[in-house]
Amino acid sequence: MSPIQEAALSGLAQDLYETIAELPIVSPHGHCDPRWWAEDSAFPDPAELLIIPDHYVFRMLYSQGVSLRDLGIGVAREDRDPRGIFRLFAQHWDRFLGTPSRGWLEHTLYKTLRIEVALTPDTADTVFDQIAARLATSAFRPRALFESMGLECLATTDGALDPLAAHQAIRESGWSGKVIPTFRPDDVLNPARSGHADNLARLGEMTGEDVSRYESFLAALRTRRAAFRALGATATDHDVPDLMTRWLDPAQIRALHDKAIAGALSASEGRAYYGHMLVEMAQMSAEDGMVMQIHAGSRRSTNRALLAEFGPDMGADIPHAVDWVAGMDALLNRVGNDPRLRVLLFTLDEGTYARELAPMAGHWPCLRLGPPWWFHDSPNGIRRYFDQVVESAGYWNLAGFNDDTRAFLSIPARHDTWRRGVALHLAGQVERGTFGRRDAKRLAPLLARDLAKMAYRLED
Repeated sequence: MSPIQEAALSGLAQDLYETIAELPIVSPHGHCDPRWWAEDSAFPDPAELLIIPDHYVFRMLYSQGVSLRDLGIGVAREDRDPRGIFRLFAQHWDRFLGTPSRGWLEHTLYKTLRIEVALTPDTADTVFDQIAARLATSAFRPRALFESMGLECLATTDGALDPLAAHQAIRESGWSGKVIPTFRPDDVLNPARSGHADNLARLGEMTGEDVSRYESFLAALRTRRAAFRALGATATDHDVPDLMTRWLDPAQIRALHDKAIAGALSASEGRAYYGHMLVEMAQMSAEDGMVMQIHAGSRRSTNRALLAEFGPDMGADIPHAVDWVAGMDALLNRVGNDPRLRVLLFTLDEGTYARELAPMAGHWPCLRLGPPWWFHDSPNGIRRYFDQVVESAGYWNLAGFNDDTRAFLSIPARHDTWRRGVALHLAGQVERGTFGRRDAKRLAPLLARDLAKMAYRLED
């Protein structure tokens, strides 16, 4: 069997890891499909489970000249060749060496799926058949996997216009697993989103509000937030490509909203409108207690040919610089001192960790720092994160860990990578004399699980 790519542990790091390795997994932010648990049907095939939904996988293959259509992307399920897709993936297996994806996939194959043959181009069919055989059994249905993987809670991410039928079905099924929605309103807040004006009209139809009036638009948003909360949601999520918050006077925002309804905002007006709406969302979060997540620093869909052919989320999103101090200024100075507000900040611009984000979280009572995200969710990214933020922010101003994934079976692997990083970091702190073993043992479960529950207000 191929060795699994894991951070090497010894001594105190190994001791600390053993105390947290089997803790229940809290997955408070991700992009899994709630229909999996509503329907509890068998996953269709290994390619659809492991390759097609995972942009970490297919972006690497695309960079090596593999066609996305040959991977089944943009192809109707009945027209795909799952075995052929898996063979193509196996032919490029070595391309993932040195990447966190390799470690996650190995953990998924050999620990979660318990595959008994090492994956190589020559064993692709054998591994495919073993995975398919596992998926045909009741032990590998979505609900059984949720339980056997040790998940305590999993949050999906759902658009503001989502009727939440899958979440309602989960609740009505009587199943004890905790799968909750997260309110993602970008499609009705950000005029740069495709179909924004049409989305506003749909929001009005869904809520019975006349969203052409700004005050009624806010009422419609509150109605949708309440619907999410009724099904267990504790958080909102906002994708902010260019971070800027603004507070506009009533006449200004009403005028911009009139233009938004008509789909007539210029790019600069659209940014001002969205910047104002982020502050409105923060105010609503202070009112209803939902934790506000801001993900900034990703330039979306930079490969325009792929965007035109396949749509967004095709692996062409690239990190860019973010000015967090200026970008958050209006929001923080309007509502940042409100003790009811909780805002989690996620960045792809690592240069801001020590310079801006850690000092901000070390001051503003509403702020918590999200874990290393996306391109930095890796052993080295975790090490860099702790090295840059702890001295200014401390530990209690961190939001623990979330996996932020569409790849359900990779969740244990990602949390295991984080927990190994926690053990290595804390052991290093003890070796440097920052604090003692007793404090390290106290901090280990806090970082592995408890901070995430606290940050997302998931406490029992």
